[in-house]
Amino acid sequence: MTQSIAPSNQTKPLSRLAKILYGLVGGLALAMGIIGIFLPGLPTTPFVLLAAACFAKASPRVHLWMLQHKLIGPMLRNWEEHRSLTRRTKCVAIGSMSLMIAISIWSFSGQPWIQLSLLILGGIGAATVLRIPTRPPSATSSSSSVGKP
Repeated sequence: MTQSIAPSNQTKPLSRLAKILYGLVGGLALAMGIIGIFLPGLPTTPFVLLAAACFAKASPRVHLWMLQHKLIGPMLRNWEEHRSLTRRTKCVAIGSMSLMIAISIWSFSGQPWIQLSLLILGGIGAATVLRIPTRPPSATSSSSSVGKP
């Protein structure tokens, strides 16, 4: 007897608990992203992208609000359209992470285990950014009107 397998593009609706959990994680990620705007060393973009992904599953209304927001909307629309980063964005991300890691390592002088931990975490962060596909220079964002009425 053969089993019927549902096509991969069909997904089961999320349970109420799953929507609540996605909403909580999305809210926490958005809060961390907002804090990251004002706190040097705390990234903003990854938290905003995580929040958008969570709200896309938990609350389409909040996801649409994020897409239409004047500050974070263009970044989200650009990510959703291309699923890649520009070379400039990668350089800025890795450069700012490197600077903050270097300052942190310097501030923990005399504590080699903390310094080594910071160096390893910085390497993981850089590797994560480098794994994201790099967008060719010709691919510009044409999604400036996506999600707007």
